[in-house]
Parts: sequence; structure tokens; C-alpha cells
Amino acid sequence: MNKAQENNIQHNASVEESAELLALNDQMKRRIEERNQLAEEGVEPYPYGFDITAYSKQIIDRYQDDKPETVSVAGRIMTIRKMGKASFFHILDKEGKIQIYIKRDEVGQETYRVFKLLDIGDIVGIKGYTFRTKTGEISIHAEEFQLLSKSLRPIPIAKEKEVDGQKVTYDAFSDKEMRYRQRYVDLIVNPEVKQTFVKRSAIISSMRNFFTERGYLEVETPILQPVYGGAAARPFTTHHNALNMELYLRIANELYLKRLIVGGFDGVFEFAKDFRNEGIDRFHNPEFTQVELYVAYKDYYWMMNLVEELIYTTNLSINNSDSTCFLGHDINLKPPYRRLTIADTILEYCSVDIAGKSETELRNMAKDLGLSLDPKISSGKIIDEIFGEFVEPKLIQPTFITDYPTEMSPLAKKHRSKDGLVERFELIVGGKELCNSFSELNDPVIQRERLEAQAKLRQRGDDEAMVVDEDFLRALEYGMPPCAGLGIGVDRLVMLLTGQDSIRDVIFFPHMKPE
Repeated sequence: MNKAQENNIQHNASVEESAELLALNDQMKRRIEERNQLAEEGVEPYPYGFDITAYSKQIIDRYQDDKPETVSVAGRIMTIRKMGKASFFHILDKEGKIQIYIKRDEVGQETYRVFKLLDIGDIVGIKGYTFRTKTGEISIHAEEFQLLSKSLRPIPIAKEKEVDGQKVTYDAFSDKEMRYRQRYVDLIVNPEVKQTFVKRSAIISSMRNFFTERGYLEVETPILQPVYGGAAARPFTTHHNALNMELYLRIANELYLKRLIVGGFDGVFEFAKDFRNEGIDRFHNPEFTQVELYVAYKDYYWMMNLVEELIYTTNLSINNSDSTCFLGHDINLKPPYRRLTIADTILEYCSVDIAGKSETELRNMAKDLGLSLDPKISSGKIIDEIFGEFVEPKLIQPTFITDYPTEMSPLAKKHRSKDGLVERFELIVGGKELCNSFSELNDPVIQRERLEAQAKLRQRGDDEAMVVDEDFLRALEYGMPPCAGLGIGVDRLVMLLTGQDSIRDVIFFPHMKPE
């Protein structure tokens, strides 16, 4: 393509965009004029309420031809066929769509005149009775009609036309970025999106019930923290004016939940908004949801069994199946799941043995595998890079990866039988980490040593290394019982169980670059 062709394409795109903007402005101008006309004539464009007695799906499901039902419904106009003395339109409510028939002689000439001024997107209330049209569609015959909200901006409605015998959809609200930025529009015109978020709510409810039925207490811990910890991540920083001190949005709630175990609770969990100052991609959003669980007197072996049961039970309640479809893979979530050490999986997929290797040896291995590494990162980060690049994407079926090097897990207890390792697992499903768990370190002397080692890594330039939290160490010095801890990425679990391929598809309002 030469420069002239490229300029011509850009010009045509600019002309089309200007034409669309002009048309939008004309439509909005007309709608504003209609709104003002209604107000001048004493019709309130934005009344205060409306009594609803039924919803679209309920009405359709229980309809009987010989038993018409009187109902009061409300919703947004999605299609409209205005005729002389009678018209048809469809409204969208929280359950779906239903057709309305309105006749001038029944609602009155003044009400019908108001109706004729309305547009697709306006929200209305109808009282009437159910019937079936000649074409067989269950509908509502309006006896009363009221405007509830005048829409000033037209909503994008997908249209179909036939081209060479094929139905072609156009003007659909399908641009991903626009859908994420204007989720309110996305929810109106793409009903399947709403179902994803209905399932998200059901997933969280199922998990909450799973924990509470076992006697674990749901708690709340601080989002604003004077010392951030519990994960390897960069925080968001803010300032408290009254106290004149720096605070951090939490990157995890682990250290506060462990304080509660010290205080005498045997099982606590929290669904938490966490914040990490990191990049954005299909699996990462700076603000995300995770649930963390801590249970006293248990270890990571016990926790693996609990996680298997939790994931399986949650999927069964949502999808009524042993499996889920994710990224084109049929993933079986029925226990038991495969269990492998991180060293064994790297040996299996990369043909290199990381066990007992020095930082220099690991760096050379990574170089031989074709990885370009930051010279400041440590042995643990090198292993993490190798695993993340060459192993993790290949683990599609649920797999517990266990027994990590100590440096990779400063809050985990040393392995009871393997030197240099800790009792930790990650569950990998669909090529991505879903959860992380430890037999929790409860020796305050060793925990201090580990956090001080992390501080040295920060001095080397690792800005994701942990910081020393003196109050947490003080809590451990009072004594924490043996404990198993777990963190599950709720957004990723929702992706898995609803078959969505981006974290932005399961978060109502994902973070975006400025428009």
C-alpha cells in the first residue's frame, strides 16, 4: 500500500466518523426537543417510581391461553412499530423481552400521543393483561401506559439484512474496547454479557456457602495499610493528610488474616479487592478480587483436598457438570487432580533439572532456553520465569504444582522432608495459576530472616520483593498455631467457569487507558 492509498483510507475513515457523529448529534437534538415538549405539556419525563408485579420470563413461562393475567411491567423499549391507531413494541426487563400491544382507543388519545413521541431506549411502564397474538407471540395488551425515563442518547441496536441469501448483522455494539468502556450499553444490547455477571455472583455465593458451612468466619481487613505484604508485587501508594503518613492499597490480605489466627480464630476467610501496580493483559487487572482462607491446625496436603472439593462443587452448582469449556479446551474438574513438583514439571517440559542449582547455573539454563532476563532478578525469579514461559501454558487440566524453592515463598513453612524447599502449591488450570497455598510459616525467628532476605533483594533492585512488617512479626511472636493458607483469584475462576477468555469480560468496569 502506497502513501496516497493510506492517506485516502484515513480520510474516508475520518469522513465516516464525522458523518456518524453528525447523525448522533441530530438524533440527540431531536430527543432533547421531544423531552422538552413533553415537559412543557405537563408530562413528567422522569417520574419517581412505578409498581411492578411481574417480569417477562415469569409471564411467558406461566402463560395459559384460557387464563389471561393482569400484570404491571416496566422496561426499556428495544423495538417499536408505530402505526395509526395501534402499535407494537418490545420492552427489555431484567429477565428478557416481551411484546406490548398498545391501542389508542384503550389508553386514551393523550396517552397514545405521548407514546408516539417515544423512541427506542426510552423506559416505560405498562399495566394490562396477557394474550397471544395471531402469530403466536405471548404479549401484553396495554390498558395503562407511562413514560418512566426519556433516553436522550440512542442505543446501538443490531440490525440484520440479507446479502446473497445470508443474514448479515450490522451496527452491532461489538467493539471490545467500547464495550468495556461503556459497560452500561454493553449490558443493554448484549444480553449474554449480563448472564456472565449473574453467574459471577452465583460463583461467589457458592464459595461463601462452602466456607461458612464448614464453620469458617467471614471477616474484613484493612484496604489501606501502613505496610503492604503477603505477595510479591508493587503497591499503589497514597497519602493520609490527617496523619501525614504514606499508606498503601493492599496487595493481599494474608498478613492480617494470620493475625486473626494468632488471636484465636480457627478458620477465617475474606473476599477482598486487592490492588497491584502492574501491567494489564488478558489475565491481569490492577484491581482484582481474590478470596483468602486460613485454617488453623491444617497443612497444605489438607488444603489440596479442600481446593479440589471447592472447585468441583462450585462448578457443579453453576454448570451442573463435571467439566467446563475454556479457551477451546474441555476441562474436567472432578477430583483428584494431578500433583507434580515444580522441579519435576520443568524437567518434564524443558529437559533441565533445576534442583539444587546455583543462581549462575539457573541463569545459564534460562539463557540456553532462550530467555532474556533482568540481571537483577534472583534465583527464585529465574525459576518463576522458566516455569511461566515454558511450563504453565501447557498445563490445561487441573494440576497442583508443589514444593517450591524457599526463596520463592518467604511466607511458607520449610518442607518437612526436602531440604531447600517449602510446603507450597499452586493450582494451574487452563494454562494459568488459579490459586496459591502454603503450610504457613509460624516460626517468628525464621520469618524475620526470610523478610530480611527479601529486603536485601529490594536493595538489589527487585521492587516486588516483600518488606519487613514488624507488627506482623510481633503477632507471630505471641504464637500462631500450625496453619494452612489459601488464595484464589476469583476473577480467573469466573473466567474458567463461564468460558471467558479475558479478565475484562468478567469485571464490570475494567481499567482502561484514557479515552
